[in-house]
Amino acid sequence: MSKVKAAILGSGNIGTDLMIKLGRSEILELTAMIGIDPESDGLRRAKEIGCRTFAGGLKQFLEEAPELADIVFDATSAKTHIRHAKMLREAGKLAIDLTPAAVGPYVIPSANLNAHMDADNINLITCGGQATIPIVHAINRVHPVSYTEIVATISSASAGPGTRANIDEFTETTSHGLEQIGGAKKGKAIIIMNPAEPPILMRDTVYALVEGQIDEAAVSRSITDTVSYIQSYVPGYRLRTEPIYDGNKVTVFLEVEGAGDYLPKYSGNLDIMTASAVKVAEEFAKNRISQSAV
Repeated sequence: MSKVKAAILGSGNIGTDLMIKLGRSEILELTAMIGIDPESDGLRRAKEIGCRTFAGGLKQFLEEAPELADIVFDATSAKTHIRHAKMLREAGKLAIDLTPAAVGPYVIPSANLNAHMDADNINLITCGGQATIPIVHAINRVHPVSYTEIVATISSASAGPGTRANIDEFTETTSHGLEQIGGAKKGKAIIIMNPAEPPILMRDTVYALVEGQIDEAAVSRSITDTVSYIQSYVPGYRLRTEPIYDGNKVTVFLEVEGAGDYLPKYSGNLDIMTASAVKVAEEFAKNRISQSAV
């Protein structure tokens, strides 16, 4: 099967972890790594595996070799992606945005990926959103969710400058995602950075109020199906306990352990973003290949 060419924009920790995951893809071919620091470990590693590297940012890539990629992953920052999104759209590239910039439609692979196959910019919301919104969506498939609140707890050691700079965007974008994709009438998101040593794994709590009398068996089955699907591309994603029911309240505890590709295993919050980005890009690539074969 021919592969679809892809580039990574951002040679930091997330971009480098993404590079390793793309190396295992059977349908995506990483051709370029784009950064702004010529001494970064990401650009060095990319060069070692045969990728063309660009230390002059997206502008240099688009001027010198735009034919190298049809899909560009943006692992920079929310503010920077605003500018990148316009440049990539004008160049005819599909942008998969790992920042909370929210330029394109929110996408969760287990919930609404197929609805946005014609989009030119895909937003992966946030790490907390990728972990918790599918659970709200699973509950909402059985009973309407009137209110949901999620708390995403990550290790402080896993929060780099980009994560810390985007806290406001995290809470706003995740809250909107709980409503727009999860289906809740009202959603609220909170993030906690835990400084414990040794660093803890990413842990998420989902609290939902549903309408009507809860069918506990149906809700649990819907949640389990969703968890199984996510584990197909994020193996370290799991329930910490069975869902807890109290009247019309459902509480779900989650844990995300990273794959340990480039980042430590406690960085499940970053791993779920890079793994989801690869999953989305692979589905787009399959769709593009199938359309070209018609």
